[in-house]
Amino acid sequence: MIFEIKTTEIFLEQAERLNEKDKILIKDKITLLKQNPYRNKRLHSKRFSKVFRIRLNLSGKEMRLVYVVIEPNIILVCLLERKNDYKDLEKYLNKI
Repeated sequence: MIFEIKTTEIFLEQAERLNEKDKILIKDKITLLKQNPYRNKRLHSKRFSKVFRIRLNLSGKEMRLVYVVIEPNIILVCLLERKNDYKDLEKYLNKI
């Protein structure tokens, strides 16, 4: 199946603030994501059943790229800082 990548406004704003090295890392992860979106760890959500995350280390910070699979689309939701323990996850998911 061919998946199409969609993004939220939140993700675009967060990605815009990153440096070039981090942007390249995210592009590489998105390329892998298109091939098989189900290979990463699943997250629990009240609203969606297919929420996943990709571990990233951006500029020395532990980050998570959160995405939702709604076939045939992959929606890139946001970049979460790991130290916040996913507290804002449901808030970001409600904006889809």
